Amino acid sequence: MPTFTIHAPPPKAGEQQSDPQRFLFVRDGFYFWAFLLAPLWLLWRRLWLLLLLYLLFSGVLALAFAILRAPMTLQGAADLLVALLIGFEAATLWRWTLARRGWQMLGFVVGDDEESAERRFFAEWVKRAAQPAPPPAPQYSQPVRRGPPSGSDVIGLFPEPGGSP
Repeated sequence: MPTFTIHAPPPKAGEQQSDPQRFLFVRDGFYFWAFLLAPLWLLWRRLWLLLLLYLLFSGVLALAFAILRAPMTLQGAADLLVALLIGFEAATLWRWTLARRGWQMLGFVVGDDEESAERRFFAEWVKRAAQPAPPPAPQYSQPVRRGPPSGSDVIGLFPEPGGSP
């Protein structure tokens, strides 16, 4: 089953929290369209910095192959490897961009598809919102030592060798 990460956008002006309808579910895994048409996929997702880096890297790679007069098979293999990298890392790149833009990752959810992941996430979210807040954590004081340590003090679970049990 696919895993999704849930991201909340930064709140708009006058909002305390982001509107849950604007939450974004990003699926982990291989993105076929990012593999096949990386520049268009980056444009579609509005990953401008990544698109610029991709185009710069592709241009430098093409220039290096032209200067070295590399065979077409090597150029094709390099292009295939770059496309595979983009396809496998598309979700990570997307999440990185969201974090850069101030989106907050709320958690993970597992679902057959995005719709079932949304249902599972919001069902748990509503259930947690209905529960009362947990009691505050107890405040513990520092232990008090009375007197200096003696030679028979035991640290841990084992007594001194040769001592009585």
